[in-house]
Amino acid sequence: MSGSARFITLEGGEGAGKSTQAKKLAAALRKHGIGSVMTREPGGSPGAEEIRELIVHGEPGRWDTLTETLLIFAARADHVRRTIKPALAAGQWVICDRFTDSTFAYQGAGRGMARETIRRLDALVLHDFRPDLTLVLDLPVEVGLARTNSRGGGATRFEKFDLEFHERLRQAFLSIARRNPDRCVVIDASQGPGDVAADIWKAVAKRSKL
Repeated sequence: MSGSARFITLEGGEGAGKSTQAKKLAAALRKHGIGSVMTREPGGSPGAEEIRELIVHGEPGRWDTLTETLLIFAARADHVRRTIKPALAAGQWVICDRFTDSTFAYQGAGRGMARETIRRLDALVLHDFRPDLTLVLDLPVEVGLARTNSRGGGATRFEKFDLEFHERLRQAFLSIARRNPDRCVVIDASQGPGDVAADIWKAVAKRSKL
């Protein structure tokens, strides 16, 4: 049975395994007869993917914080309108690798953008549109960055920021989870992929009454 359409986001720092776990969650939902759409931010629609190229490549100082935040929200506006809301309206669940919580973490805690500025942009673009469930994949910063370095292919722009930046991200995500216990569940992402997937499924099944 499909149940009502749900919007699930995966959050966390670099190397937390969000894309891997999104695929595992989609497979688990299929076993329960639930169709889902996997997407990501920045990106997730043709226009947003073009903006993503501007955001994730180049040197850390390529954009000042305000410009970067505006680019993120421009991509998000297109993503929500063209991908997320149509999928939910069609009865699909949506599994999204990053959403607005990442903006509060990366551009807010990480790069110093005022929380109130992000909140106002969020209200303008999303009109209180929120995920039904957010899974925060948490692990030590050094472990996450070691995972990204082992992938090859070169570091993304955000992976090039210093350790202090990444530690601010981790603490920001944990703070978001503490402030929003009705929406967020923290998952120990330092475990093996199978154990992480099992913990994610427990959280999804509990919150969605599957």
